[in-house]
Amino acid sequence: MASPDAGIYAREFEFLDRYVQLGAAGEKIIQLSFPEQPAAESRTDHDLLDRIEAYLSNETDDFRDVDVGLTVSTERRSVLEAVREIPYGEEAGVDQLVRMTPVLDPNDDESARIVREALADNPVPLVIPDHRVRDGPSGAPPAVEQKLRSIEGL
Repeated sequence: MASPDAGIYAREFEFLDRYVQLGAAGEKIIQLSFPEQPAAESRTDHDLLDRIEAYLSNETDDFRDVDVGLTVSTERRSVLEAVREIPYGEEAGVDQLVRMTPVLDPNDDESARIVREALADNPVPLVIPDHRVRDGPSGAPPAVEQKLRSIEGL
């Protein structure tokens, strides 16, 4: 799926009023952000940026097939993997996400904190669609999160 070259890729998207920038290591996406200016060494030619462009033009895409290289704790990885299971156009709450995450205990208040921290530190928002968690933070800037929610009718 992804372009095979490692590196930094960025493209400006008018709808977001900023760039989408991603870091790739081989075929894995390891970082996705929304800077106002791209990294100087970034390139624009990546398959995922093409898909994001189509998504921002209202083409349905859940990005579940995108290979993500997560370097986070086991608990946070489990939370982010559960977020990927929330279908396009649907949303879940933090409490529901706690129940969806096998390594967390719904009866432990610490679990909700772990979910919120995993969402806030999400290294690849959009690909891991934290904008579908209605009452949690996002790894994307608030204005971008709201635009992503609007695309999916949330």
